Formats: sequence, structure tokens, C-alpha cells
Amino acid sequence: MAHLQPILLSGGSGTRLWPLSREAYPKQFLPLAGDDTMLQATWKRVAPLATAAPIVVANEEHRFLVAEQLRQIGAPTPAILLEPVGRNTAPAIAAAALHAAADGQDPLLLVLPSDHVVRDEEAFRLAVLAACAAAESGALVTFGIVPDAPETGFGYIQAETGNGLRPVLRFVEKPDAEDARSYLAAGGYYWNSGMFLFRASRYLQELREYRPDILAAVTAALGAAQRDGDFIRLDRAAFSASPSDSIDYAVMESTGHAMVLPVDIGWSDVGSWSALWEVAERDANGNAHHGDVIAVDTRNSYAYAQRLVALVGVDDMVVVETDDAILVARKDRVQDVKQVVAQLKQSERSQAVLHREVHRPWGSYDSVDVGPRHQVKRIKVKPGAQLSLQSHQHRAEHWIVVSGVARVTRNNDVFELFENQSTYIPIGAKHRLENPGTQMLELVEVQSGDYLGEDDIVRYSDIYGRSD
Repeated sequence: MAHLQPILLSGGSGTRLWPLSREAYPKQFLPLAGDDTMLQATWKRVAPLATAAPIVVANEEHRFLVAEQLRQIGAPTPAILLEPVGRNTAPAIAAAALHAAADGQDPLLLVLPSDHVVRDEEAFRLAVLAACAAAESGALVTFGIVPDAPETGFGYIQAETGNGLRPVLRFVEKPDAEDARSYLAAGGYYWNSGMFLFRASRYLQELREYRPDILAAVTAALGAAQRDGDFIRLDRAAFSASPSDSIDYAVMESTGHAMVLPVDIGWSDVGSWSALWEVAERDANGNAHHGDVIAVDTRNSYAYAQRLVALVGVDDMVVVETDDAILVARKDRVQDVKQVVAQLKQSERSQAVLHREVHRPWGSYDSVDVGPRHQVKRIKVKPGAQLSLQSHQHRAEHWIVVSGVARVTRNNDVFELFENQSTYIPIGAKHRLENPGTQMLELVEVQSGDYLGEDDIVRYSDIYGRSD
């Protein structure tokens, strides 16, 4: 088999699985279908076939989440291409293809969304192997999911009749219910999985023919990219100049070299809470749940709980409870959760973007209590990590160490605090918090002042490139 280079697409706006998924923490970073997050599961699924570390294309705001989650499962150090703005899949894959071919190689690119579920992983790997010969010979292969229902939430691929890999006749937009039923009855139609296999050079060649404007913009963005360790920041101005288009529209619908391999691999894009219910393990009453859930006289429902949730006498319901939001919806209306997110964004409410616990490259903070002139946070700092050297103009801070060791810089003083010790950071003081130990540092921070917003911060130095 030729050099197989996995490309993991890690975009997403975090709207369809709200409130668990948010813009700053979309579903690929969540353990929705097992102990691993969906990003981690995607890498583990392809790892036995891969001949190189993954190339991940991600939102710049998610860079540390990608790196940390792959590090946790022992994945080889990835190349992480950072998009300054979202431009859909055609430019994202172009950036990955250009990077993969930069050293003169021409690997097979296995392009995988990082937020899908595949229950039959062995069948998936066998399908990839079956498609390699055609991809090596110049075909642009996509994997079509054998449909088991007249689904209106997916695009379809119509293929020539036959067995195994066969030419694509056309790509079809998401149909209405009547058309979806006709596709299922006719046969030869498959759900568009968004997974692809082709040589880097072939994709770039087709893009050069059909969308040279995209290729030119992405080539310029990668050429002017800034390297920061494993992160490759695509140039904002150049990448923003690229049209936003999917690989389907930009290449696959135009090329004469598209082929599809129908597969039955237990696939789901987990595009809604009802879709998650379908792939989850259910009890005798058809209920699926995660967390502390009690169900009485309840059927065909899904519940996700971070605290105790009780369902009594309900059917076909979805209940999702997080620290700062609760969703209650009929299972057949969960697609409308996007309207909730739209209203939250219109009102500029933080619940559209952030969880109560906010992840940062150094760890996380959880706002457990907020008042007019105070805020209490639970802060976790990873071993060896440090926050920026910073100051605040409107608030003072009290730090109490719960566990671990804290190294504190406060103006010209540097000292360490241990469990049950505390310190005070006055308004305007330059300060830094570090974890010099080998275990997680946990502390409680009490802020007080006339303004407590996260933008009241001046950074003087920062190891994560965020200094002012």
C-alpha cells in the first residue's frame, strides 16, 4: 500500500448538539459515543492504516484542545493547520494536500471528519484498503453509506449499478421526504459520508482545473503561514480571500474521476440529539442515557445529565442538562436547537460559545459563583503550565490552593504556595500563576472589583503567543 496520510477535519460550530456542544467546544472534543472523544476515536480508527502522523485542520481557537486530546491517547505528534476563518472543506483539504506534498511526496490522503461515529471499525479499514488501488491510479474516491431509511438530513450520491467501487453518476442535495423515499426504493443511492481517498496531486490538479481561485488563495496562505512548533497558522489575509466552498461543489461534482465505494460500517454523523440516541445503547424501553438518570414509565427518550435528572411518563423526549443550561425537546424537533443558539448569539449570551468551565492551553477555569462585584472561579493548571504575566485594572484577586503547588509572581516577588495556603493580588499588580509540580494544581480564585470581564487583562508575556 502507498503512503497513507490521514487528514482529520476538525471544524464545526457547535450548534446542533447544544447545550453540550458549544462554539468554543464543538462535538469532536466530546466523548459522545464512548470513553474517547470523537477526535480521539477518529485517530484510533485510522491509526492501524496510517503511515504518518495525522494532519489536522482546525479552528485556531481550538489548537490546544486538538494537541492535548491527541497527546492524551499517545498519537504521534500531528501537524496542526490553523484556519483563521472558516472556508468550508475545499480550502481546508487544499491546505492539507499542499502541506502533505511539500516535501516532494505524493501520499494518498484519507480525509476524515473528526466528529463522526463508525461502529464497525474493521469494516471501515477494509473499505479503505479496497479503495487504495483506484486512488493510487488517479480516482477521487468517496465512501457512500448504504441507507437504511429515507433520511432527509444527508446529501446523496447516485452511482452506477454494480458491485464494489463504481463511478459516481451525480451528487444530490438533501432531499425532501418524498424524494428520499424514492431514492431508497430505486436503489443505487448512498448517503454522502464526507470521507474521501485520493492522491494529494490529483486533488490539487482537479482544484487547479475547476477552482483555481481557491487553490491560489490557499497556496498563498500556506506560503505566508507562521510556524509555531506543531502549529501552522495560515495567513489570515490570504486565506480569507479564498471562496468558501465544499469539496463536493468545488471538485467532486465536476470531475470525471469521482468513484464511490458503498459501505455499511455503522456510520453516523451524530448531527442531532436524536441521531445520538440512534447510535447509543438503549434499554428495553428504548431509552438511552448518560450520567445520573432515573426513568419511570418513559420510552424512546434520551437524557444527558451532569446532576440527577428524572424522567416520568414521557415518550420520545430529549433532556440535556449541563452546568449552565437545560434543553428539553421532542425528539422529532431537536434540529430546531439551532434556533436557540441563534437567539443566544443575537442576545450576545455566553452560553452560545462557552461552557461554564472554559478550557485554556494551561488548563481550565470554572465560574462557580458570579455577583455584581465578585466572582468565584475554580482553576486547574496542568503540570508544568503557566498563565501569562498579566495585570488587571478593575479587579483584585485572592488565590487559595486546594491541591498541588503554585508558584506565584507578584510584582517583584516570586514565591510558592502549598495546600491550604493563600495570597492576594492587588489591582494593577503584575502577576503570574505557574504549576511547577507533577500533579494538577487546583485553586479557588475570588475576584472583587467594579468590573469582572475577561477583557480586563493586559498580558506582558505569554508562552502561548497571546501577549499584548
